[in-house]
Amino acid sequence: MSKVATKSKALSANPKDLFGAKKVSLSKLPAVAVAHGAHAMMDGANKYGAYNWRDKAVIASIYVDAAKRHIDDWFEGIKRARDSEVHHLGHGIACLAILLDAEETGNLIDDRPLSDGVSERVHAEIAAILARRAADKVSAEKKKARAEARAKAKRRLKSAGVNPRPRPRR
Repeated sequence: MSKVATKSKALSANPKDLFGAKKVSLSKLPAVAVAHGAHAMMDGANKYGAYNWRDKAVIASIYVDAAKRHIDDWFEGIKRARDSEVHHLGHGIACLAILLDAEETGNLIDDRPLSDGVSERVHAEIAAILARRAADKVSAEKKKARAEARAKAKRRLKSAGVNPRPRPRR
């Protein structure tokens, strides 16, 4: 059995380790994701030919739509594609991998809509609304808890025969 590294690669004295630690760590992508993505790529190679996306340009929206459909199917509880029996998330990984490859090789037809950062801006606005609503909810819950505590204290005083005097309003 091989020895398992327990220390950070960066702390090693081996010069190869120090050099290698500066590179992207490909071991961080889970093997199961690689396996499912590769299974989907094998299915695509059988249907359309291996590396077909390098023979002809790739239209971005086609692969984005396909990835979204596969992710949606998985999210709806359908694990595998009916036609190929490939995991839907594997198909999604394959679609995204092809987009990345096409972008890096200059083989991508970028038909994304022009953007001035609207998506990022909208997500920030929604996050601010959700944070404000969460703070309002916490504030309302605290106010309700204080009112319930006051009412409980009054009931306790009344049951003990003490007449609680109303506090003057401010």
